[in-house]
Order: sequence, then structure tokens, then C-alpha cells
Amino acid sequence: MKRVLILIPTASYRAHDFMAAANRLNIEVIIGSDRRQALSKLLPDFSLALNFLKPESSIKKIQEFCRREPLSAIVGVDEETVILAAMASEALELPHNSVSSVSATRNKYLMRREMAEAGLLSPRFRVISSDSNPKGPAAEVEYPCVLKPTFLSASQGVIRADSQGQFVGAFKQIVEIISVPSNRKKSPETRDQILIEDYIPGTEVAAEGILMNGEFKLIAIFDKPDPLEGPYFIETIYITPSRYPKGVKDEIVQTTLDAVRALGLTTGPVHAEMRINERGIWMLEIAARSIGGLCSRALRFSNGISLEELILRHAIGDDISQIEREEKASGVMMMPVPKAGILKEVKNIEGAKQMPGIENVVITIAPEQKLDPLPFGSRYLGFIFARGESPGFVETSIRDAYRRLEVVIQP
Repeated sequence: MKRVLILIPTASYRAHDFMAAANRLNIEVIIGSDRRQALSKLLPDFSLALNFLKPESSIKKIQEFCRREPLSAIVGVDEETVILAAMASEALELPHNSVSSVSATRNKYLMRREMAEAGLLSPRFRVISSDSNPKGPAAEVEYPCVLKPTFLSASQGVIRADSQGQFVGAFKQIVEIISVPSNRKKSPETRDQILIEDYIPGTEVAAEGILMNGEFKLIAIFDKPDPLEGPYFIETIYITPSRYPKGVKDEIVQTTLDAVRALGLTTGPVHAEMRINERGIWMLEIAARSIGGLCSRALRFSNGISLEELILRHAIGDDISQIEREEKASGVMMMPVPKAGILKEVKNIEGAKQMPGIENVVITIAPEQKLDPLPFGSRYLGFIFARGESPGFVETSIRDAYRRLEVVIQP
């Protein structure tokens, strides 16, 4: 039996879907997480408590485990685990991306620099320290521009500025965000850096795929029909297949391939975010992981295969080249947190589920939990999933379902 170590933060939404995929494939799964699993004492060979911030000690633990129970692959699920997955795979001589290539995906400044040097369309950019006086760079940049931490994901801390005053305000907000203890733990090397780059106008798309020996297998291109113009960049709806013409979709695939080659990625899942305007396709960011949250449930493949199953099949060496996404259109809405406060309830969930085309509505924040909207928070309220005969139908279904929900928040 194949045995796979899945590195996944305790707070991740995705453990259930990966476990379900492993059961379908009859793969033995070991969960490596940042907290001791509830059953770890009873089932010591099925879980590892790891410190993702101390990779050297974690690698030793993984090596010790592997001497008892050899592994076929290591899969890093979220941003917090992809570097450790690469390092541990290297130590065990398992298939992996280079540590340097994965590290570049976790540092927005390095990523931008590598892609610019490779000749991809790139905005002007620079990096400054969070202890700088923001008035200096505010007087030097051209507007509009975007400020962002170099290490956070899910648009957390990404802010547009149209003037010197907005620049200084955005800078102060980002300093506050990266000073939160839970954020400071994520990237000790780059947590005090702030990236400044030209604002790129245009519409946004995402490409999902898997690298197989350096070749990019496209899984889906998602349109993002809601405008993402700032000052905060709150992602909401993803729809596939894309409504762009074939020529543009071919350029999206080529730009993704150019970006992964610029960074040196060669294997495993890839999630890329791009903007399209009259000058061409601009790569915003690329991650050495699959799409986050529960969004993968918007994707379905032949014979009921999920994205998680596709990732695991590839990890253990199965040929996935002929597995394709279903023909139906599908989509997901990441429901934004509308305002700060305490979540009391979300009303009329069942009514939203009854809308044509809606497959499910999942609320992922429990009542009585504190809510922080972007750019300060990083969580979404939940997810709405839809399928139908056309992208337009799916988009309409999602919007109609969302309008039916009533979110009750106590200040």
C-alpha cells in the first residue's frame, strides 16, 4: 500500500477532502500537523505533530518516522506547509520541487524579481522595511500603486493607494497587520518587508494546474467577474470554464508555464493569479499548491474524481494526463466578511440552497466567533457552490443565492 504524508495546518479546511480522496485510492495517509491530533496517542503511526516554523526539527521527526514506515510522497497542502514539504522530500529523496523555487513562491518580492528577470510583464516594484518612514517612498512612487506584505496570502494586507496620504495610511495598516503575533510567526525572514508595486488595471483570472516533469497540465481557468480595483482586493466569485476566447486562454496557459519555469517549479499543483489588459497578461502571484479554502469542491473530474484525488494520484506516480474536468460549468463564491464584530448567525441558508443550480452553501465560521474583514482578516464567511450548463447561469445562481442570506453580526 502506498503511504503519503500530508502536511496540513490544524486551521485548514481541507483535511476532510484529502482524507476522503485517500480512502477512495486505498492510500494510507499520515497527517502532519502543527498540533497534536486527538487520536495520536491511540494511533501513533497515523499522525505527526510538527512545528512548521522549525523545519530542521520537523525533518528529523519525519525521517525517524520514515525509517519505521517508508513514505511514497509528501504533500504540502497550504502556504504554511509547502516549504517544509519540499525540504523533507529532498532529505528523503522523494519527488519534489527545489526548496529555492518553493521559497520564491512564499516571498512576493523574490517572486516579482524572478519573473521580471525572466521577461514576463511586470510592474515597477521595490521593497521597503516596515520600520521605514513611509513619507519618503510615498513622495517617490507613481500612483496608483499597491502595497502588500511579502509573505501573507488570501489578499490579506493588500491595499491600493492613489495618493501620498493614502500611501502613508496603507503603510500604517500593513504594519499593524504584520504585527499581529499569529502573522509574525509565519515568516520570520520576511515579516518586516513591504512590497510596493504599480497598480495593474484589468480583469483578473486564475489558472489551476499540475506540473508533471516540468510540463503544465491545465485543470481549469477561472474568471473572476467581480471587479478587483481596491482599495482592498476581496476575492469573491470564481467561474469556470473561462469566457475568454481560445487565443486568450492559450496565452494564460503560456504565461503560467513561463512563470513556473522562471521560478524553477517542476512538479505538483500550481495556482496562479493573473490580470489581463490591453498590454497583455500579467502574472500577479503563483503558488506551489492548489486553490485554497474549500474552492476545490467547484472542480469535478471524470468518474467523480476530486482535485484532492488528482493531486494524490500524481504524488504517488499515477498517470493523470488523460483525466479531464467535467464539461459542465461550475463556480464558487468565497463569501466575504462584511464587517467586524461577532457572528451571531447566518439566516436562510436552506433558502439559498434551493436556488436553481446551487449545490451547497457552507458556512465555515462558527457563531460567536470574532470577524475581521479584509485587509485585516484572512478568513471567509463560507462558500457557495453552483453547477450548470453555462458560466453565465452559474454566476447568476451564485449571486441569487448570496442575496438570500442574511448575516447577523453583533458589534
